[in-house]
Amino acid sequence: MKAILVSIIIGFNYFIGFYYGFVQVIYTLMLTIALVVILRHLNRIRYAPFRDLEKRSEMPPVSIIIPARNESEVIIRSIESSLTMNYPGLEVIVVNDGSTDGMLDMLISHYSLQRIDPLYRDLIKTRPVRGFYCTSKIPNLLIVDKENGGKADAINCAINVCRSPYVCVQDADSVLEKDALIRLATPLVQSEVPVIACGGVVRVLNGTKQEGNVVTSIELPRRSTLACFQIVEYLRSFLFGRVGLDAMNCNLVISGAFSFFQKAALLNIGGFATDNVAEDMELIVRMHRHYRLKRIPYRIRFISDPICWTEVPETFRMLGRQRRRWHLGMIQTVWKHKSLIFNPRYGQIGLFAMPYTVFVEMISPLLEFLGYIVIPLSYFFGLINADYFLLFLALAIAYGVFLSTMGIFLEEITFRRYTKWSDLFKLLLYGVLENIGYRQLNSFWRFQAFFQFLFGRIKWENVKKKGDSPSQMRVSTVHSES
Repeated sequence: MKAILVSIIIGFNYFIGFYYGFVQVIYTLMLTIALVVILRHLNRIRYAPFRDLEKRSEMPPVSIIIPARNESEVIIRSIESSLTMNYPGLEVIVVNDGSTDGMLDMLISHYSLQRIDPLYRDLIKTRPVRGFYCTSKIPNLLIVDKENGGKADAINCAINVCRSPYVCVQDADSVLEKDALIRLATPLVQSEVPVIACGGVVRVLNGTKQEGNVVTSIELPRRSTLACFQIVEYLRSFLFGRVGLDAMNCNLVISGAFSFFQKAALLNIGGFATDNVAEDMELIVRMHRHYRLKRIPYRIRFISDPICWTEVPETFRMLGRQRRRWHLGMIQTVWKHKSLIFNPRYGQIGLFAMPYTVFVEMISPLLEFLGYIVIPLSYFFGLINADYFLLFLALAIAYGVFLSTMGIFLEEITFRRYTKWSDLFKLLLYGVLENIGYRQLNSFWRFQAFFQFLFGRIKWENVKKKGDSPSQMRVSTVHSES
C-alpha cells in the first residue's frame, strides 16, 4: 500500500512538471502572437487615424450603459466622463439598481431631473422598473430607477430602454478616456464581418491623478503594493493574453468594466444571464455558441488601445473576494457550456478556446496550489531529486517572472503610459516580486472557488474599494442552478 501511495505521489509530481511545461509553451506562443498583432495595430492606426471618424455620420449611434447600486460617491464622475466622450450620436443610460444610499435623489438634485413616462417594452424580462428621469439640459442622459436585481439585470433593463443599435457597458466606478469609445467602435466600420462584441483595455485607476472626470497624470500608487501587483497582472493579461486569443477569434472574455455590443446580438441570445457571478464571460461564450450553431458570420474583438481606468481593491480581503468571484464565474460558465469542449461543431471555439480555458485557465490554480505543497514535501522526503525540484521552481516562478517582464516590455514599446523611468523600474521589480507570494495567494483564492462551486456557495461576494464607505458596498446575491 505504501509503495502504491509513493508511486502515485511521484507520478503526480511528474504530471505537474509536464503540465507546467505545456502551459508555458502555450503562453510563449500567445506572447509571440500578441507582439506581432499589437505592432501591426499601432502601425495601422498611425496611418489611418481614428480621429477622422469622430464626426463622421456613418459611425453608429451608441448608448453607454452604467449599472449602479449604492455608487453615490463616484456616479457623477462616471456620468460626466461618459457625456464628454469624443463620439457622435451618444446617449448615456444610468440604471439605479435599487440603491439605498440616496444615489437617485442625489442625481435628481444634481441634474434637475424630471420624471417621465416613456413607452417601455420589456423585451428582456427584468425586475420591475419604478421610474424614468431626464432633463432638457442634457437630452442624451436618461436615469432609470428599478428594483434591485443585480448587475446583469440592470444592464438588461437598459438594453430594453436604449434607442441605439450598439451599447457600451461601463462600470460605475470606472473612467473612460475621451477617445476610448471611438477607438473601440472603429473596428465596426473597418470589418467586413459583423462585429457583435468588442472589448478594450482595463487599466488600474489607483495612483493616477484626475481633474474632474479626466485622468491627467499616470503614476504608480505610492501607498499600495497590492495595487502595483495588480498593474503588472493587468498588463500581462490584457496585452498578450487577450490579444493572442483575439488573433484567433477565440476570446471568451470581454471585461465587464468596459465592453461594446451590437444590441441585436444581445437580444438574439436573451441578454445577460442573471444566474452567473461572471456575467460578462458567460455572455461571450453564449454568443459564440449561438452564432456558430446558426452559421452566421461574426467577430468578437479585443482592441489593445482603448483605455478604461478602474479602481482595484487595496486590501487582501477584498481582492480575495474579487478573485474568487471571477474564478467561480469561469467554473460556472464552463460547466454550463461544457458541451462545447472538444466539439468540432463549434470550430476553434470548441477545439481550442474552451479546452484552453479549462486546462490552462480554470484548473491551473488547482494544480499549482497542490504542486506548491506536494513537490516541496516530496523533495524533503527524498521522493524526487534536486534537479526536478529546481526545474519545478524554474517553471513555476522564474518563467512567471519572464512573462510579467514581457508584459511590461509590451507596455513600454507600444503605449508607454507610465512615462517615468522610476515607475518603469518599479514595475519590473513588482514583476519579479509578484511571483513570490502574490501569485501563490491568488492561486489559493482561485482554489477556494472550486469548493464554493462544489458546495453550492454561489453568490456575488461584495467588494469594498478604497473610495467606498461601509454603507456603499455592492450588495447583489446570485443564485445558480448549477
